Amino acid sequence: MYRNWVKISLILVYLVIVAGAVVRMTGSGMGCPDWPKCFGYYIPPTEVSEIKFQPNRTYEEGQVIIVDETLKVAASDFTSTATYNAEDWEDYEKHDYAIFNPTHTWVEYINRLVGALAGFAVLIMAFLSIGKFRKSKRITILSWLSVLMMGFQAWLGATVVYSVLAPAKITIHMVMALVIVAVLLYLLYISREHSSNKFKSKSFQNLLIFAVILTLIQVVLGTQVRQFVDEQVRNLGYNAQELWLANPDLTFYVHRSFSILVLLINVLLWWKNHRNKLFQSRVNWVMAFILLEVATGVAMYNFDFPFLSQPLHLVIASILFGVQFYLLMETIYAPGKIKKT
Repeated sequence: MYRNWVKISLILVYLVIVAGAVVRMTGSGMGCPDWPKCFGYYIPPTEVSEIKFQPNRTYEEGQVIIVDETLKVAASDFTSTATYNAEDWEDYEKHDYAIFNPTHTWVEYINRLVGALAGFAVLIMAFLSIGKFRKSKRITILSWLSVLMMGFQAWLGATVVYSVLAPAKITIHMVMALVIVAVLLYLLYISREHSSNKFKSKSFQNLLIFAVILTLIQVVLGTQVRQFVDEQVRNLGYNAQELWLANPDLTFYVHRSFSILVLLINVLLWWKNHRNKLFQSRVNWVMAFILLEVATGVAMYNFDFPFLSQPLHLVIASILFGVQFYLLMETIYAPGKIKKT
Protein backbone atom coordinates (compact mmCIF):
# COMPACT_ATOMS: atom_id res chain seq x y z
CA MET A 1 0.00 0.00 0.00
CA TYR A 2 2.77 2.45 0.95
CA ARG A 3 4.71 1.91 -2.26
CA ASN A 4 1.57 2.42 -4.34
CA TRP A 5 1.09 5.84 -2.74
CA VAL A 6 4.72 6.71 -3.44
CA LYS A 7 3.99 5.98 -7.10
CA ILE A 8 0.75 8.01 -7.01
CA SER A 9 2.59 10.92 -5.38
CA LEU A 10 5.34 10.75 -7.98
CA ILE A 11 2.86 10.72 -10.87
CA LEU A 12 0.97 13.68 -9.43
CA VAL A 13 4.17 15.67 -8.87
CA TYR A 14 5.05 15.08 -12.50
CA LEU A 15 1.54 16.20 -13.46
CA VAL A 16 2.19 19.40 -11.51
CA ILE A 17 5.33 19.90 -13.61
CA VAL A 18 3.28 19.29 -16.77
CA ALA A 19 0.62 21.75 -15.60
CA GLY A 20 3.29 24.31 -14.75
CA ALA A 21 4.78 23.93 -18.23
CA VAL A 22 1.36 24.57 -19.78
CA VAL A 23 0.97 27.63 -17.55
CA ARG A 24 4.22 29.05 -18.90
CA MET A 25 3.41 28.12 -22.50
CA THR A 26 0.08 29.96 -22.33
CA GLY A 27 1.39 32.89 -20.28
CA SER A 28 -1.08 32.09 -17.49
CA GLY A 29 1.25 32.56 -14.55
CA MET A 30 -0.73 35.54 -13.25
CA GLY A 31 -4.13 34.08 -14.12
CA CYS A 32 -4.84 34.16 -10.40
CA PRO A 33 -3.34 37.34 -8.91
CA ASP A 34 -3.79 36.15 -5.31
CA TRP A 35 -2.92 32.95 -3.45
CA PRO A 36 -4.15 30.39 -2.41
CA LYS A 37 -7.54 31.62 -3.61
CA CYS A 38 -8.15 33.00 -7.09
CA PHE A 39 -9.66 36.51 -7.12
CA GLY A 40 -10.77 35.66 -3.60
CA TYR A 41 -12.67 32.52 -4.67
CA TYR A 42 -12.01 28.84 -4.08
CA ILE A 43 -13.53 28.23 -7.52
CA PRO A 44 -12.42 31.09 -9.78
CA PRO A 45 -14.68 33.32 -11.88
CA THR A 46 -15.39 32.55 -15.53
CA GLU A 47 -16.57 35.97 -16.71
CA VAL A 48 -15.21 39.46 -16.22
CA SER A 49 -18.57 40.61 -14.84
CA GLU A 50 -17.92 38.50 -11.75
CA ILE A 51 -14.91 40.60 -10.76
CA LYS A 52 -16.48 43.97 -11.56
CA PHE A 53 -18.39 45.89 -8.93
CA GLN A 54 -22.03 44.81 -8.77
CA PRO A 55 -24.71 46.74 -6.88
CA ASN A 56 -26.85 44.98 -4.25
CA ARG A 57 -24.55 42.00 -4.07
CA THR A 58 -23.28 40.20 -1.00
CA TYR A 59 -19.47 40.17 -0.85
CA GLU A 60 -17.39 38.07 1.51
CA GLU A 61 -14.20 39.27 3.16
CA GLY A 62 -11.22 38.71 0.84
CA GLN A 63 -13.15 38.69 -2.43
CA VAL A 64 -11.40 40.63 -5.17
CA ILE A 65 -12.69 42.99 -7.83
CA ILE A 66 -10.98 45.17 -10.43
CA VAL A 67 -11.64 48.92 -10.21
CA ASP A 68 -9.85 51.36 -12.51
CA GLU A 69 -7.26 48.69 -13.41
CA THR A 70 -6.40 48.03 -9.76
CA LEU A 71 -7.30 45.16 -7.47
CA LYS A 72 -9.61 45.86 -4.54
CA VAL A 73 -10.24 43.42 -1.69
CA ALA A 74 -13.41 43.29 0.39
CA ALA A 75 -12.47 44.48 3.89
CA SER A 76 -15.29 42.49 5.51
CA ASP A 77 -18.57 40.75 4.70
CA PHE A 78 -21.07 43.27 3.37
CA THR A 79 -23.85 43.87 0.85
CA SER A 80 -23.09 46.56 -1.70
CA THR A 81 -25.31 49.53 -2.32
CA ALA A 82 -26.26 51.02 -5.67
CA THR A 83 -22.88 52.71 -6.06
CA TYR A 84 -19.28 51.75 -5.32
CA ASN A 85 -18.20 52.74 -1.81
CA ALA A 86 -14.42 52.90 -1.37
CA GLU A 87 -14.75 52.42 2.40
CA ASP A 88 -15.87 48.82 1.85
CA TRP A 89 -12.68 47.94 0.01
CA GLU A 90 -8.93 47.83 0.57
CA ASP A 91 -6.12 48.03 -1.96
CA TYR A 92 -4.45 44.74 -2.82
CA GLU A 93 -0.88 45.41 -1.71
CA LYS A 94 1.00 42.27 -2.79
CA HIS A 95 1.45 43.62 -6.34
CA ASP A 96 -0.25 45.91 -8.89
CA TYR A 97 -1.09 43.34 -11.60
CA ALA A 98 -4.83 43.66 -12.38
CA ILE A 99 -5.76 41.83 -15.59
CA PHE A 100 -8.48 39.19 -15.94
CA ASN A 101 -8.26 36.57 -18.67
CA PRO A 102 -10.63 33.63 -18.03
CA THR A 103 -8.46 31.16 -19.96
CA HIS A 104 -5.35 32.14 -18.06
CA THR A 105 -7.26 32.06 -14.78
CA TRP A 106 -8.50 28.51 -15.26
CA VAL A 107 -5.17 27.20 -16.58
CA GLU A 108 -3.47 28.53 -13.45
CA TYR A 109 -6.31 27.24 -11.25
CA ILE A 110 -5.96 23.71 -12.66
CA ASN A 111 -2.23 23.92 -11.99
CA ARG A 112 -2.95 24.77 -8.35
CA LEU A 113 -5.61 22.06 -8.11
CA VAL A 114 -3.18 19.38 -9.32
CA GLY A 115 -0.62 20.72 -6.84
CA ALA A 116 -3.13 20.37 -4.00
CA LEU A 117 -3.90 16.78 -5.06
CA ALA A 118 -0.18 16.00 -5.09
CA GLY A 119 0.13 17.46 -1.60
CA PHE A 120 -2.69 15.27 -0.27
CA ALA A 121 -1.15 12.19 -1.89
CA VAL A 122 2.20 12.88 -0.27
CA LEU A 123 0.46 13.40 3.10
CA ILE A 124 -1.31 10.02 2.80
CA MET A 125 2.02 8.46 1.84
CA ALA A 126 3.59 9.95 4.97
CA PHE A 127 0.87 8.57 7.26
CA LEU A 128 1.29 5.12 5.72
CA SER A 129 5.04 5.35 6.31
CA ILE A 130 4.48 5.35 10.08
CA GLY A 131 3.86 1.61 9.87
CA LYS A 132 7.36 1.17 8.45
CA PHE A 133 9.13 3.09 11.21
CA ARG A 134 10.43 0.00 13.05
CA LYS A 135 11.69 -1.64 9.87
CA SER A 136 13.12 1.51 8.27
CA LYS A 137 13.20 4.83 10.12
CA ARG A 138 14.67 6.36 6.98
CA ILE A 139 11.46 5.75 5.01
CA THR A 140 9.28 7.43 7.64
CA ILE A 141 11.60 10.40 8.11
CA LEU A 142 11.96 11.04 4.37
CA SER A 143 8.22 10.62 3.82
CA TRP A 144 7.44 13.36 6.32
CA LEU A 145 10.28 15.44 4.92
CA SER A 146 8.45 15.18 1.58
CA VAL A 147 5.37 16.69 3.23
CA LEU A 148 7.46 19.62 4.47
CA MET A 149 8.99 20.06 1.02
CA MET A 150 5.54 20.10 -0.60
CA GLY A 151 4.50 22.80 1.87
CA PHE A 152 7.65 24.76 1.06
CA GLN A 153 6.94 24.32 -2.65
CA ALA A 154 3.43 25.71 -2.15
CA TRP A 155 4.92 28.72 -0.36
CA LEU A 156 7.35 29.19 -3.23
CA GLY A 157 4.36 29.17 -5.59
CA ALA A 158 2.82 31.99 -3.58
CA THR A 159 6.05 34.02 -3.70
CA VAL A 160 6.18 33.55 -7.48
CA VAL A 161 2.70 35.08 -7.75
CA TYR A 162 3.46 37.91 -5.31
CA SER A 163 6.65 38.73 -7.23
CA VAL A 164 4.72 38.81 -10.54
CA LEU A 165 6.76 35.89 -11.90
CA ALA A 166 10.27 36.94 -10.87
CA PRO A 167 12.72 34.79 -12.92
CA ALA A 168 14.90 33.72 -9.97
CA LYS A 169 11.89 32.52 -8.00
CA ILE A 170 10.53 30.59 -10.99
CA THR A 171 13.89 28.83 -11.28
CA ILE A 172 13.97 27.93 -7.57
CA HIS A 173 10.38 26.70 -7.85
CA MET A 174 11.36 24.38 -10.70
CA VAL A 175 14.50 23.06 -9.01
CA MET A 176 12.52 22.36 -5.83
CA ALA A 177 10.07 20.28 -7.85
CA LEU A 178 12.98 18.14 -9.08
CA VAL A 179 14.29 17.76 -5.52
CA ILE A 180 10.87 16.41 -4.50
CA VAL A 181 10.96 14.04 -7.48
CA ALA A 182 14.39 12.81 -6.36
CA VAL A 183 13.23 12.12 -2.79
CA LEU A 184 10.14 10.26 -4.00
CA LEU A 185 12.24 8.18 -6.40
CA TYR A 186 14.62 7.36 -3.57
CA LEU A 187 11.69 6.26 -1.41
CA LEU A 188 10.37 4.18 -4.30
CA TYR A 189 13.72 2.46 -4.64
CA ILE A 190 14.46 1.72 -0.97
CA SER A 191 10.91 0.44 -0.36
CA ARG A 192 11.20 -2.21 -3.08
CA GLU A 193 10.85 -5.85 -2.03
CA HIS A 194 13.36 -7.51 -4.35
CA SER A 195 17.10 -6.91 -4.54
CA SER A 196 18.74 -5.77 -7.74
CA ASN A 197 20.64 -8.14 -10.05
CA LYS A 198 22.59 -5.29 -11.65
CA PHE A 199 26.36 -4.84 -11.56
CA LYS A 200 28.17 -1.76 -10.36
CA SER A 201 31.18 0.15 -11.60
CA LYS A 202 32.73 3.01 -9.66
CA SER A 203 33.68 4.93 -12.78
CA PHE A 204 30.18 4.44 -14.22
CA GLN A 205 28.67 5.66 -10.96
CA ASN A 206 30.84 8.78 -10.80
CA LEU A 207 30.12 9.59 -14.43
CA LEU A 208 26.41 9.16 -13.79
CA ILE A 209 26.56 11.58 -10.83
CA PHE A 210 28.20 14.08 -13.16
CA ALA A 211 25.46 13.48 -15.76
CA VAL A 212 22.71 14.14 -13.18
CA ILE A 213 24.39 17.39 -12.15
CA LEU A 214 24.67 18.44 -15.80
CA THR A 215 20.97 17.80 -16.31
CA LEU A 216 20.12 20.01 -13.32
CA ILE A 217 22.34 22.78 -14.68
CA GLN A 218 20.63 22.45 -18.07
CA VAL A 219 17.22 22.79 -16.44
CA VAL A 220 18.33 25.97 -14.67
CA LEU A 221 19.77 27.39 -17.90
CA GLY A 222 16.57 26.39 -19.69
CA THR A 223 14.41 28.34 -17.24
CA GLN A 224 16.55 31.41 -17.93
CA VAL A 225 16.11 30.97 -21.69
CA ARG A 226 12.40 30.55 -21.10
CA GLN A 227 12.35 33.85 -19.22
CA PHE A 228 13.97 35.56 -22.20
CA VAL A 229 11.30 34.04 -24.47
CA ASP A 230 8.57 35.23 -22.11
CA GLU A 231 9.91 38.77 -22.36
CA GLN A 232 9.96 38.51 -26.15
CA VAL A 233 6.35 37.29 -26.13
CA ARG A 234 5.32 40.30 -24.04
CA ASN A 235 7.17 42.67 -26.37
CA LEU A 236 6.34 41.09 -29.73
CA GLY A 237 3.10 39.20 -29.11
CA TYR A 238 2.06 35.56 -29.42
CA ASN A 239 1.81 35.70 -33.20
CA ALA A 240 5.47 36.54 -33.76
CA GLN A 241 7.03 33.16 -32.94
CA GLU A 242 9.61 33.56 -35.71
CA LEU A 243 11.04 36.59 -33.88
CA TRP A 244 11.18 35.25 -30.33
CA LEU A 245 14.70 33.84 -30.80
CA ALA A 246 15.78 36.03 -33.68
CA ASN A 247 18.32 37.76 -31.42
CA PRO A 248 18.85 35.48 -28.41
CA ASP A 249 20.97 36.45 -25.44
CA LEU A 250 24.14 34.70 -24.24
CA THR A 251 22.22 32.28 -21.99
CA PHE A 252 20.60 30.69 -25.04
CA TYR A 253 23.96 29.94 -26.66
CA VAL A 254 25.35 28.56 -23.39
CA HIS A 255 22.27 26.36 -22.99
CA ARG A 256 22.53 25.09 -26.56
CA SER A 257 26.27 24.43 -26.36
CA PHE A 258 25.93 22.80 -22.96
CA SER A 259 23.50 20.30 -24.48
CA ILE A 260 26.37 18.89 -26.55
CA LEU A 261 28.29 18.10 -23.36
CA VAL A 262 25.18 16.49 -21.84
CA LEU A 263 24.77 14.31 -24.93
CA LEU A 264 28.43 13.25 -25.01
CA ILE A 265 28.54 12.34 -21.32
CA ASN A 266 25.41 10.21 -21.62
CA VAL A 267 26.70 8.53 -24.79
CA LEU A 268 29.81 7.63 -22.77
CA LEU A 269 27.55 6.18 -20.07
CA TRP A 270 25.71 4.10 -22.65
CA TRP A 271 29.02 2.83 -24.04
CA LYS A 272 30.37 1.91 -20.58
CA ASN A 273 27.17 0.10 -19.72
CA HIS A 274 27.32 -1.87 -22.97
CA ARG A 275 31.05 -2.63 -22.79
CA ASN A 276 31.07 -3.71 -19.14
CA LYS A 277 27.73 -5.56 -19.30
CA LEU A 278 26.27 -3.74 -16.28
CA PHE A 279 22.72 -4.66 -17.37
CA GLN A 280 21.48 -1.13 -16.70
CA SER A 281 18.61 -1.03 -19.18
CA ARG A 282 17.54 2.45 -18.10
CA VAL A 283 20.59 3.87 -19.85
CA ASN A 284 18.66 3.24 -23.07
CA TRP A 285 15.76 5.25 -21.63
CA VAL A 286 18.15 8.09 -20.84
CA MET A 287 19.42 8.16 -24.41
CA ALA A 288 15.86 8.11 -25.79
CA PHE A 289 14.78 11.05 -23.64
CA ILE A 290 17.92 13.02 -24.52
CA LEU A 291 17.20 12.55 -28.23
CA LEU A 292 13.61 13.68 -27.68
CA GLU A 293 14.89 16.68 -25.73
CA VAL A 294 17.24 17.61 -28.56
CA ALA A 295 14.42 17.19 -31.08
CA THR A 296 12.06 19.54 -29.23
CA GLY A 297 14.86 22.09 -28.78
CA VAL A 298 15.67 21.99 -32.50
CA ALA A 299 11.98 22.30 -33.33
CA MET A 300 11.56 25.40 -31.17
CA TYR A 301 14.54 27.18 -32.67
CA ASN A 302 14.25 26.14 -36.32
CA PHE A 303 10.50 25.77 -36.73
CA ASP A 304 9.26 28.73 -34.68
CA PHE A 305 7.95 27.01 -31.57
CA PRO A 306 5.51 24.35 -32.86
CA PHE A 307 2.47 23.68 -30.70
CA LEU A 308 3.34 21.96 -27.39
CA SER A 309 7.07 22.00 -28.14
CA GLN A 310 7.79 24.28 -25.16
CA PRO A 311 6.01 22.27 -22.43
CA LEU A 312 7.28 19.01 -23.93
CA HIS A 313 10.85 20.32 -23.75
CA LEU A 314 10.50 21.03 -20.02
CA VAL A 315 8.57 17.87 -19.19
CA ILE A 316 11.03 15.62 -21.05
CA ALA A 317 13.91 17.26 -19.17
CA SER A 318 12.13 16.52 -15.87
CA ILE A 319 11.53 12.90 -16.84
CA LEU A 320 15.14 12.60 -17.98
CA PHE A 321 16.30 13.77 -14.57
CA GLY A 322 14.01 11.25 -12.88
CA VAL A 323 15.26 8.33 -14.98
CA GLN A 324 18.89 9.34 -14.41
CA PHE A 325 18.34 9.63 -10.67
CA TYR A 326 16.65 6.23 -10.38
CA LEU A 327 19.43 4.74 -12.49
CA LEU A 328 21.89 6.27 -10.03
CA MET A 329 20.08 4.54 -7.14
CA GLU A 330 20.30 1.22 -8.98
CA THR A 331 24.01 1.79 -9.62
CA ILE A 332 24.86 2.77 -6.05
CA TYR A 333 22.97 -0.16 -4.51
CA ALA A 334 23.86 -2.77 -7.14
CA PRO A 335 25.18 -5.86 -5.27
CA GLY A 336 27.52 -7.11 -7.98
CA LYS A 337 30.90 -5.56 -8.70
CA ILE A 338 33.10 -5.65 -11.76
CA LYS A 339 36.79 -4.96 -12.01
CA LYS A 340 36.77 -3.78 -15.60
CA THR A 341 35.84 -0.08 -15.91
